[in-house]
Amino acid sequence: MLMLHIGCGGVYFPGWINIDINSEKADLKYDIKERLPYGDNTVDFIYSEHVIEHFNVEEGLRLLAEFYRILKCNGVVRIATPDLDYIIFRYYFFWKKQDWIKKYGYEWIKTKAEMMNISLREWGHFYVYNEEELRRRLKEIDFKKIHRKKINKSDYYELKNRETRKDSKLILEAVK
Repeated sequence: MLMLHIGCGGVYFPGWINIDINSEKADLKYDIKERLPYGDNTVDFIYSEHVIEHFNVEEGLRLLAEFYRILKCNGVVRIATPDLDYIIFRYYFFWKKQDWIKKYGYEWIKTKAEMMNISLREWGHFYVYNEEELRRRLKEIDFKKIHRKKINKSDYYELKNRETRKDSKLILEAVK
């Protein structure tokens, strides 16, 4: 079984091929803006957490198309990312009560506008999705079965308990 952990960062999944351009933990140091080094219809599972938002729309579509190309029939991609709808909700309600503010030392933020701009632009974010937009983009690539999932929950054993960040508020699984 071939399972790819795309944009692994500092997280290593045993039994998976962990891919990242900069990570010391990566099995494969690779720029995922390039064509992925796997043949068509060869991969069973793909997982990425907090990756897609680091690409502009066109680059994100190319990456999703690569996922589709390399997945086997009935292969599954699981994408975990910040949720634009959640960020907007937090703008209006309890903006200071977000895990990332304390965890990553952002207590210095003074206003909800500052929080919003940081959420959308900090850490190299280019395009933050909500469910409607990410579904739209997956459908453009030809994924047909797309399901929203709760953090660390999946119908597939291989995709359970994968999230490492509480701010992975938008999680979709798409089946080829």
